Amino acid sequence: MAAVLLCTAASTASAALHGADVRRGPVPALAARYAEVTAELEVSSDPRLTRPRIKGHHLAPTSVVIDAQVLRVVTPDGTATSTRTPVLLIADAIPPTPSDSGRSHTTGPPTARNPGSSPWLALLPSTHLRVQARLAPPLADSGRIAAVLRVSRGESPHVVGAPSGLQRFAGELRGGLREATDGLPPDARALLPGLVVGDTSRVPADLDDAFKATDLTHLLAVSGANFTILLALLIGPPGRAHRAERGGLAPRLGIPLRATALLGGALALGFVIVCRPEPSVLRAAACGGIALLAIGTGRRRSLIPALAAAVLLLVLYDPWLSRSYGFLLSVLATGALLTVAPRWSAALRRRGVPPRLAEALAAAAAAQAVCAPVVAVLAARVSLVAVPCNLLAEFAVAPATVLGFAALAAAPVAMPLAKALAWCASWPADWIAKIARTGAALPGNGVDWPGGWSGGLLLAIATAVVVLVGRRMVRHPWWIAACALLLLVVVVQPPSLKRVITGWPPPGWRLVLCDVGQGDAAVLSAGHGSGVVVDAGPDPVLADRCLRSLGITRIPLVLLTHFHADHVAGLPGVLRGRSVGAIETTGFQEPPDQAEFVRRQAAVRNIPVSRAAAGERRRTGSLEWQVLWPPPRPAPEPEGPNDASVTLLVRTAGLTMLLLGDLEPPAQRALLRTPSGARLPRVDVLKVAHHGSAYQDPVLMRRAAPRLALISCGEDNPYGHPSPGTVAALQSGGATVLRTDRDGALAVMGAAAGGLMWAAAEAGPTTGREARAPPGRGGVLPAETTSHLKNQ
Repeated sequence: MAAVLLCTAASTASAALHGADVRRGPVPALAARYAEVTAELEVSSDPRLTRPRIKGHHLAPTSVVIDAQVLRVVTPDGTATSTRTPVLLIADAIPPTPSDSGRSHTTGPPTARNPGSSPWLALLPSTHLRVQARLAPPLADSGRIAAVLRVSRGESPHVVGAPSGLQRFAGELRGGLREATDGLPPDARALLPGLVVGDTSRVPADLDDAFKATDLTHLLAVSGANFTILLALLIGPPGRAHRAERGGLAPRLGIPLRATALLGGALALGFVIVCRPEPSVLRAAACGGIALLAIGTGRRRSLIPALAAAVLLLVLYDPWLSRSYGFLLSVLATGALLTVAPRWSAALRRRGVPPRLAEALAAAAAAQAVCAPVVAVLAARVSLVAVPCNLLAEFAVAPATVLGFAALAAAPVAMPLAKALAWCASWPADWIAKIARTGAALPGNGVDWPGGWSGGLLLAIATAVVVLVGRRMVRHPWWIAACALLLLVVVVQPPSLKRVITGWPPPGWRLVLCDVGQGDAAVLSAGHGSGVVVDAGPDPVLADRCLRSLGITRIPLVLLTHFHADHVAGLPGVLRGRSVGAIETTGFQEPPDQAEFVRRQAAVRNIPVSRAAAGERRRTGSLEWQVLWPPPRPAPEPEGPNDASVTLLVRTAGLTMLLLGDLEPPAQRALLRTPSGARLPRVDVLKVAHHGSAYQDPVLMRRAAPRLALISCGEDNPYGHPSPGTVAALQSGGATVLRTDRDGALAVMGAAAGGLMWAAAEAGPTTGREARAPPGRGGVLPAETTSHLKNQ
């Protein structure tokens, strides 16, 4: 009781002192007034890039974010105050450059191919800066941050104090590893620095999403596994580390126990400096330090007290760790590996499972069972593939880590050797990336779950029930086999079985408008397993899932109507794992950064890129289409990317469909004045322009006179799409209007007995959940009337 009271008093005092750091000094009051200041800072973290976001039809500018301490602040009236206040520094990744036409645009955000494009990204911890910036108050749940410091647009960092020698050395090691991995395949190049030192600056968004979907993110957050591998090289297996007959390099080099402990301590310190003091790194180093202390003093280690002592010391040193989900997950996973995993492993061995497989399976299952409720609190989702993916990845983690650290050590002295070691490490790293991508691509990789602590508690109860039931079922192998087979079917969801159960995709579909949120992505059937893709939507994951649900493995053509992000940002998901013949785009190369993004994606996969122009006709199988817009040499030049959208007239299976991209009224009227527009027939299906916005030309709508109007838009989007006036105008013209925000993905099957058959997937939020067609959701549109469908 005395110990508990002492720890409570110590933690209360430490928390009070650290909380005072956020409130004291002039910075919080200046931030409340959004004051412009000149500040001297000490950088306390590595710079990191914000993740690219789709904002409307543009890619939001990428910023550099840095944790720092304000050491001195000068207000506009000249008052200077010394302080030590934690802030979050935000700077533009790339300053704007004026174009020849007088417009201002950016050359695109820094990418994995161009990591040094911003001088802010080259800063090291402990560097001292002087900046002119505007202060702003932080978010309510920002914790240890007293203010946000927004650097003036276009300003470069003004260094007034070089980083410490240790940080320069660590920066050289990290930079050497990045250089050694430059020539590797894209996934290994991005992943290896993350596996070794936690440097995730090169990891693309789609790979990061794949790691999150498969619960492999802990591999990118350097943790105890990395440090354990390094210590095992030095002192051998954990069970023998304190003995004189221990394994590892230390006894082979004649290093005594106490010297081994000191060498291990130096290794732990270097591990923290190079990998940065992230919560999982601190926890691993603290546990390792206590274990090394036990080795040096000759006392037998007890790992549970070591973990408890490490957690207590770290929380007393930095109380903010108690609010870190990363630290909580690290501690829970380590506790599960020390307590639950050995018992489960022993139980599996008693039932004939090979020892190595039993240990790996027990470790993955124990960590997942303990950490899943916390993950559900954050993500409101439960991964069904986490255990098998972690199990398959585990065998590649050790070789990738050892070879990666060897490349890290060799880079400063022998770069050719470092490159060779990195090449060897790329094989297991690429294997891990393939596991993550494959697991994330499975249709049933996870299930939605209530978020928040109530959802976490519910999952904890459900996990306990599953464990209790599993203990009884383990005596009945046939029940285990049946459950495993059922789980496999749920995760893989074979297309033929899924079609029988859900009715999606409907047989004989000709056009599917994918549910990709606030954006456009459509698929035209070109035969079994083949389809022409028109636009890719804003999200690679949603685009990939739509195509997988349709069974599309071959794409003769990807046609991108224009370069707005809500039409092209999902291109990596369309191209992933599929045979693609060509990419066709509009000739209007705006916005330039997104046009360059498309060219880069095509170049990486050696896919030819061409430009569409009015008059072009193509055919594949029973599918044929004609390009109506834009003309080869538009005059005058389009006012923006929307008016340069590629417009298609499609004919397939007796249907006529008009796909308008994002054309706005000026271009719609100009289209009607062209020879092809003047001959525009009445169509069966209209893909309404610009997500059903209010900007439509009524003459074009009357000329097209569609029987079925499809609108692609996101649920609760901030633009009010679709416009009620546009929907009313289409309905008054006799069209049935379907929209992805309410109906999910939309499929048109074809004409039969004078009618038009369609099916709508289950309505729901567009957050990546796979679309399903509920029984009976669909209809037939007779040519003479559609009013009876209004009540379906």
